[in-house]
This record gives sequence, structure tokens and C-alpha cells, in this order.
Amino acid sequence: MIRINVEVTVHGGLHARPASVLVHLLNQHQSSVKMIYNGKEANGKSILSVMALGVKTGDEITFEVDGSDEQEAASCIQKLFERDFSV
Repeated sequence: MIRINVEVTVHGGLHARPASVLVHLLNQHQSSVKMIYNGKEANGKSILSVMALGVKTGDEITFEVDGSDEQEAASCIQKLFERDFSV
């Protein structure tokens, strides 16, 4: 299992568009992804679960990635947040 922390810098936090981009990215990997924010946990592969966290700009999220391609999935998460979700 890999655990990474990222800061949300995208304007508006994880609203519909960035949450959708994140979920789409995570669903391309076999590994399970758990998001932890403010004492709550969410399935990173579920749009409703991600949006229910209510993550705002400037907040920090912990991702726990576990599975056969966890290194690649964790790297993709890190890169996505570093480039503020721009494709």
C-alpha cells in the first residue's frame, strides 16, 4: 500500500469537473483507492463518494492506493494534482 498526501490547489476545490477527472483517472487502474479527508473516508473511484467529502481549495487529502499497479496509480494522482487537473 502506498500513502500520499496532496494539497488541493484547483480553484473551487473538488467540484464536479475535477472530481470527474480524478475518478476517471483512478478507474483506469486496478488498484483500490481510498481518500481520507477531515476524518472521513471515500472510495476514490466513485464520483458521489468523492464529491461528498466536500474538499475545498487549500485542503489536504490523503490517498491510500493498494493493488498491483499502486505505484503507477499513485504517480498519476500526484501528477494530476501538481498540474491543477489541466489535461
